[in-house]
Amino acid sequence: MRKTVAPLPEMSEDEQPPVKPLSAEEARKLREQQPPVSPWWVVGGQVVMGLVAAFVAWGVTGKSSVGWSAGYGALAVVIPAAVFARGITGRFSSLNAGTAAFGFLLWEMVKVALTVAMLVAAPRLVSELSWPALLVGLILTMKVYWLALAFAPRKRNPK
Repeated sequence: MRKTVAPLPEMSEDEQPPVKPLSAEEARKLREQQPPVSPWWVVGGQVVMGLVAAFVAWGVTGKSSVGWSAGYGALAVVIPAAVFARGITGRFSSLNAGTAAFGFLLWEMVKVALTVAMLVAAPRLVSELSWPALLVGLILTMKVYWLALAFAPRKRNPK
């Protein structure tokens, strides 16, 4: 059986390709205008969201066990994220593109395994565990990635 590939669309000479490669200078300017977000900025935001979720859960229900459950759900995100951030910002992970990709995948697997282990251990570690509160704390803390990107510190353009 022979596989066929769709032909590339034909372009006239005056048409520009959809993606234009950047020169070294253009890439440098783009990096200055849009600096990368530090993974530690995300972890810090997750810590704040976890504390807010735990105190709101405690305040709304009046039960400390619900607050601890929401807080533990947040910890099940924050601790693995901190381990991941430490792993990908290490020296080994930045040697070259290959080790960076391998390091990212390795530390992502460690993060997932640590999260699953913490969730499995939750009933033994949190007395009167409330699974709904734990899941709310976990989900709210996970969603901080988007907020961290939206509120990340940006380099100001000199005027």
